[in-house]
Amino acid sequence: MTILSSSSVSTAIGSLKMCFYGAGSIAEAMVRGLLDRGLTEPGQISMMNRQNVARMEELASRYGVNTSSLEAEKSVMLQDADIVFLMMKPKDAAEAISQVRDLLHPGQLVISVIAGMTIRTLETLLGKPMPIVRTMPNTSSTIGLGATGISFSASVTGNQRDLAETMFQAVGLTAVVEEQLLEVVTGLSGSGPAYVYYLMEAMIVAGSQLGLTEEAARELTVQTVLGAAHMVKATGENPADLRRKVTSPNGTTQAAIEKLDANHFSQAVISAIARAAERAAEMGAEIERKATS
Repeated sequence: MTILSSSSVSTAIGSLKMCFYGAGSIAEAMVRGLLDRGLTEPGQISMMNRQNVARMEELASRYGVNTSSLEAEKSVMLQDADIVFLMMKPKDAAEAISQVRDLLHPGQLVISVIAGMTIRTLETLLGKPMPIVRTMPNTSSTIGLGATGISFSASVTGNQRDLAETMFQAVGLTAVVEEQLLEVVTGLSGSGPAYVYYLMEAMIVAGSQLGLTEEAARELTVQTVLGAAHMVKATGENPADLRRKVTSPNGTTQAAIEKLDANHFSQAVISAIARAAERAAEMGAEIERKATS
């Protein structure tokens, strides 16, 4: 098997037809990222959903991609695609896949962005052997700063792996993990933005309650979180080391950290991520039961 170079991977992506089944914010982010990076052209991309015609018209106008509300044309989009992105909501996924599986064929690469749906469940729903890439992006992908966990079925080739990683790198960082660890990725980075927003909510409330205007509290909070994240990335240092550097003995930061420790802050965060990962596994089991019953 020939292993493609990074430039060859980019060239290969541009030659492939892609069909996005599901047209939500992550699908739009992927399309925008692929086009902005020059990895493909609008004519190579088709997008479809079940019935939201206005959304299809919006995306066609905004990006110049191919869309249709006609079932016959949508069938052709799926049949002709080299890569099929399954991006429907988990509650709709099993029914939607069962309706189109006869249109798909083993020569296609299937990329799933369906939360909770395992490769095994998807293989069962497809009813035929197909190479499957399972992914878990987060909402920051919509601004090109996403974090995506990626796992592969056994039949995915090395070149297909490279293609998938390159495409998701168009919207941020990627991490390849064993599939059983995608639930951890879900708990950590998939749900992670919400934890940061929750912290920011509390910081803004604290600033407001202590006398700042809400606008000032918000601006200071946003810049503080942004600066801290950039500091970790720019220096490459461990967050714990950076925290210690700004924590003077008997100073204000130490007093604040002691209060957080008294309220079990670290353990609460760890427990929250573990519970999110556990819930992801529970949701996956529920989807599998419904899909295979």
